[in-house]
Amino acid sequence: MTLALFPMGFGFDPIWFLFMIPAGLLAMWAQLKLKSTYGRYSQVGNARGVTGAQAARVILDRNGLSNVNIHVVPGELTDHYDPAKRAVFLSEENFSSSSLAAVGVAAHEVGHAIQHRTAYPPLHLRMAVVKSTNIASNLGTWLIMIGLFMTAAQESRFGSQMLWLGIVLFSSMALFQAITLPVEYDASRRAKEELSRLGLLTQEENRHVSKVLGAAALTYVAALASALSQLLYYIMIARRRDRD
Repeated sequence: MTLALFPMGFGFDPIWFLFMIPAGLLAMWAQLKLKSTYGRYSQVGNARGVTGAQAARVILDRNGLSNVNIHVVPGELTDHYDPAKRAVFLSEENFSSSSLAAVGVAAHEVGHAIQHRTAYPPLHLRMAVVKSTNIASNLGTWLIMIGLFMTAAQESRFGSQMLWLGIVLFSSMALFQAITLPVEYDASRRAKEELSRLGLLTQEENRHVSKVLGAAALTYVAALASALSQLLYYIMIARRRDRD
């Protein structure tokens, strides 16, 4: 009986490549595109000389979010919005830089803060399930491993139940990635609208920012593709074990 290929080692299954290599290539391409696009526009300043932190502050204040603070965090592209702390965190470079990339990323994170204020449903759904998703997907992976081991050892009935339970739990990761997509695309849409509405960037500069945000969004598409590919592979393995 052919066993699946897993990080912890369960043999070799060439079909794994049919599922995972396309998603892996998409993920690699998305990361390279992001790095290239971000690197290019991190070298291009905006006409007004507005830094990422300044742009974020203006957008927050103009949207009634003067109570949301902006903090610096170390690292590259570590920018994020923390709904629990109601604060925007910008990487050191994007905080102080006046590049188009810095302003675009900062505005994107503020987009999440605006989503939070307006009770954007997908954001609140993601906030509600993020902790349970991490627990469920990790537990699901272990149950899948145990189920595969048991079915390989001819403990087919109970092993199959464990395998399918693990798949159900692991599917929460794909669901989480699916919820994340509209959240990220909507935050980018809001960012571009605010940058244009408040006159922080010119129309031409906004087009360049769109390229940066589009490249960033592609990484979330790749994450969803990877989660779905892995889930479909697990389902195929479980059905094959049930037939054996």
